[in-house]
Amino acid sequence: MFSEELWPENEKKCAVLRKPKQGRKRQELLAMALGVKVGVKGAFLWPPLKLFACSQISSLVRRAALTHNDNHFNYEKTHNFKVHTFRGPHWCEYCANFMWGLIAQGVRCSDCGLNVHKQCSKHVPNDCQPDLKRIKKVYCCDLTTLVKAHNTQRPMVVDICIREIEARGLKSEGLYRVSGFTEHIEDVKMAFDREISNADERLEAVHDVLMLLPPAHYETLRYLMIHLKKVTMNEKDNFMNAENLGIVFGPTLMRSPEDSTLTTLHDMRYQKLIVQILIENEDVLF
Repeated sequence: MFSEELWPENEKKCAVLRKPKQGRKRQELLAMALGVKVGVKGAFLWPPLKLFACSQISSLVRRAALTHNDNHFNYEKTHNFKVHTFRGPHWCEYCANFMWGLIAQGVRCSDCGLNVHKQCSKHVPNDCQPDLKRIKKVYCCDLTTLVKAHNTQRPMVVDICIREIEARGLKSEGLYRVSGFTEHIEDVKMAFDREISNADERLEAVHDVLMLLPPAHYETLRYLMIHLKKVTMNEKDNFMNAENLGIVFGPTLMRSPEDSTLTTLHDMRYQKLIVQILIENEDVLF
């Protein structure tokens, strides 16, 4: 038996022996998860394997987040794959293997940005979640792509038009029978497309600014916007929509550094608009 004096020393030796074994175990588990055989040359392959794991796991996490996002309506959508030439090393986000070649190494979904081998594209499930940045128009766009990108049950243009007709057009003579002027119809379609494009660019700009906030400021603003969004859900009782809340909270959250009455009055409209955007798009921006 070991003496009491030798016991700590032996413990240290055992710990030293355990560390390499634990390290090899981690390497084996990661290699197994990624479908890579390390073999006896594991020490040489381990650094690039870790680099590969970081990029691969981040892409898989992105796909999982899109697939399991409960905020999106459960419409199935096939991926819109097109042959793509990748710059720099890329790995297939389906099979996790390297994409070889100098040109046309694989395919990319033009709606969500998923990168896979051409052969793997035949086996990818219908779980495409379109990226809002890639959808630039309302008309001449696939219906499922449009509603999934904007996280709505129906195209917003349908809601807007029906709401307008029911508000002031139900008693109009010849409703849906008399055709409108082609020029007017095209103007309305262009206005919808322009508004969608401008709204997307505006949301992207607001999101970029939010990413510049210190963590404490970001988390406080995020929590407040979640609360204010819940307030708007009870608008029928409290009469407080996003615009009204923007009027109340705008001057407080976005106070101008200049203590000028004229500047304050000038900024009020923009303060209200920004807070209104944050509330209405809380689930997208945060």
